Amino acid sequence: MARRAALLGVIAIVFVLLATANSGGYRYGIGDQAFYEPATQLRLHPDWFPRDRDLLESQAKLTAVDEGLAGASRTTGLPLPSLFLLLYVVSLVVLCLAAEQLARLLGFSSWATAAFLALLTLRHRIAKTGANTLEGYMHPRQLAFGVGVFALALSLKNRWAWTLALWLIAAAIHPTTACWFAALIVGGVMFEPLVRDREPAIFGGLLVAVLLARWLPHDWLPVLHVPPQWIMDRDWTDVFADKDYIFVSQWPGYAWFFNLAYLPIVWMIFRRRDQLRLGHPHERRIIAGVLTLFAIFVASVFFSESRLALAVQLQVSRIFWLIDTLAAAYIAWWLTSDPWVTGVVGRRWMPRLAVAVLAVVSIGRGFYTVGEGGPDRVLFRQAIPDDDWARAMGWLRTQPADWLVLADPDHAWKYGTSVRVAASRDVVLESVKDSAISLYDRHVAMRVFERTQSLGQFDAMSVADAQALGRQYGATVLVTEAAHQLALPQLYANHGFTIYDLR
Repeated sequence: MARRAALLGVIAIVFVLLATANSGGYRYGIGDQAFYEPATQLRLHPDWFPRDRDLLESQAKLTAVDEGLAGASRTTGLPLPSLFLLLYVVSLVVLCLAAEQLARLLGFSSWATAAFLALLTLRHRIAKTGANTLEGYMHPRQLAFGVGVFALALSLKNRWAWTLALWLIAAAIHPTTACWFAALIVGGVMFEPLVRDREPAIFGGLLVAVLLARWLPHDWLPVLHVPPQWIMDRDWTDVFADKDYIFVSQWPGYAWFFNLAYLPIVWMIFRRRDQLRLGHPHERRIIAGVLTLFAIFVASVFFSESRLALAVQLQVSRIFWLIDTLAAAYIAWWLTSDPWVTGVVGRRWMPRLAVAVLAVVSIGRGFYTVGEGGPDRVLFRQAIPDDDWARAMGWLRTQPADWLVLADPDHAWKYGTSVRVAASRDVVLESVKDSAISLYDRHVAMRVFERTQSLGQFDAMSVADAQALGRQYGATVLVTEAAHQLALPQLYANHGFTIYDLR
């Protein structure tokens, strides 16, 4: 037992390093942390973000993770950068151990398990879903996903008490990710007897249904007397129109091809294992669960394309993340264990060759991805980089908590971190994250739309424009690049940025 624990520890360390490298390195404060970090700070410091509270609460009220993160910070005494790094590593370790457990229960050899884990380190985007298999920062859904894989593995052993307990943990961390695992597990148990030897026919029927859902008219919700407030109008959807993964009608052909290809891959390799009598006694549950997920996706297309708010907000297309992981598991088994494949090089050498190739690909891709970030990119970056933007934000952090900052709406992706993360201050608009949050609340969406229109010419802003915007929104200070000089009182300046007084 001690030897196995030590081996799993080494495997987990290697997995964390490769997964992080293939994600371009861990970086604090980027991506969706533009929401989770200030939402957690709001729980730790209730007087912060007085202007942006409604915006942050519109998404934070849907989950308990911000309260959980704040509670963990208070209990452990860890500052958020350290806590987020710890949870990032824990998320990857949980995913690694859960995947190993699932592979072991499915009867995979050590080589097949190694191949599966190597495939999981290869971060990639699930086509047009807005989700990546791995993130280079702490994201609650990554931890919930790993816990969900553990729950799936234990469900194959009929360990229902543990399955339910793990699912409840996942639900507390990220509710929608937990919902998809519930559908996979429960649907597998319920429909396992019904799908036996009918998988191709069911998949064919669902494929026809999803195409009909994609192309049929979608103006029938008012006919069913669905309350208008439950339907997203054009003004609301226009705010996040740049996020072309929300509605499947905007998917290009390659997204349809790759996402629909997961199902036949999983089914065909399952059938091959079944023919060889190598499958788990309850393995058909996985196929039934995958078909259940696809059926839910098909149903969601009807409603999301009709702009039913809840269907749009659930972003059901992310069920393909689960199916992608299962496809990786079956492909790993096929490459290392199927006699058709191993016969090419030999049953002894083919598994070793497959794992070696995947390991080289993962290591090489990891080195390239980290190196592509430039000479300053490191594998783990726990703090915001010490650059001109961070120093300007650091000065703002020392100012009163009720200051409202007027900055370039695209500042988060231009300079690496948002004002809310780097300075812990309210900002008039952060275009990328605010438009994403607007998905959950029409009032927030209208706020984002109006501010996007007002700040559309930020780079060409004159003194009169800045003063007018300051009066319109009650902004305290304006942050511009140093090259954009304005005849306004300066409060702070460095080589890259100037902060002006708008009071």
